Amino acid sequence: MLILTRKKDESIIIDDKIKIKVIDIDGNRVQLGISAPESITIHREEVYLEIQEENKMAALEKVNLSELAANLKKGASQTKNKKGE
Repeated sequence: MLILTRKKDESIIIDDKIKIKVIDIDGNRVQLGISAPESITIHREEVYLEIQEENKMAALEKVNLSELAANLKKGASQTKNKKGE
């Protein structure tokens, strides 16, 4: 792990694409601003871990494919009906 020291209004650049700037420091809280391409997903670590756990649970969930197909057909026909209104 690379450890850097930055003061308020100072930044670091990662791979010429991501800029992380210290916006404010208030006691033990640091406010960061992050500029990155839209293709890069950015999450706080606790949110990222929660997403990973939900994805893991969803992957383990059993799906009735016949029921899923019926629901998809039902949804498609409802969308078609709404467009015809």
